[in-house]
This record gives sequence, structure tokens and C-alpha cells, in this order.
Amino acid sequence: QVQLVESGGGLVQAGASLRLSCAVSGYTFSFYAMGWFRQAPGKAREFVAAISRSGGNTGYADSVKGRFTISRDNAKNTVYLQMNTLKPEDTAIYYCAAEDRNYSDSRKYGYSRRWNEYDYWGQGTQVTVSS
Repeated sequence: QVQLVESGGGLVQAGASLRLSCAVSGYTFSFYAMGWFRQAPGKAREFVAAISRSGGNTGYADSVKGRFTISRDNAKNTVYLQMNTLKPEDTAIYYCAAEDRNYSDSRKYGYSRRWNEYDYWGQGTQVTVSS
């Protein structure tokens, strides 16, 4: 079965850093773009970052650009989200997701920013940033 398991969340003070990990099993990891989304209480699910199959292309929400970095290690079937200079407004449940990008054309280099285009999801990990 396909599994995506996030880890690395926690409670930190504003200005601190965290690194989230998402370990994937059950499918060919390198055929999928990977994304991170987050959802705060009472708010809609929000795109955070995404990375293409080989890691050559990345994208970020404006709210995290310059502070967060997404990366992947295809040999380890793992995607990461390095979060620096955390702010209270970053508090949310963070979800890892996988998007099928097994194309023969240039779409194989892309990723989506839309949550409903992702195929598999993890259970989420809580990130809480205090003032």
C-alpha cells in the first residue's frame, strides 16, 4: 500500500527552524512530483512548496519564499521541507503529498500548486510557532 509519513513537527519559538521529512513507500517515488501543503484551524488548505521529479524545479507560496526550502532524496524516497525564521502565522498541520508526473513530454518536469491534483497524502504533522 502507498504510505506517506510526515515527521519533524513540533513546538518552537518565532525565529526558530524546523525540518520536516516525508518518507514514502508503496510506489515509484521518482515518478512523482512532491508537495507540501498546510492547514490552520478554520482556514482552507494552502499550498506551501512543491518539487519536480528529479528536483530540478521548485515552487513556493509567496508567504514562505526565502524562508522555506523543499528538497528530495530519491535514493531515500524522502522529501524534506526546511523551515527557517518561523513565524506564528506558520502554525498549521503540514501535509506531504505526491502528484503523478510520469509523462514522456515536458510535463514530467513540472508540479502542481493545487491540492486536488495530488494523488496521495500523508497524515500530517503539527507545527506550532509561539511568539
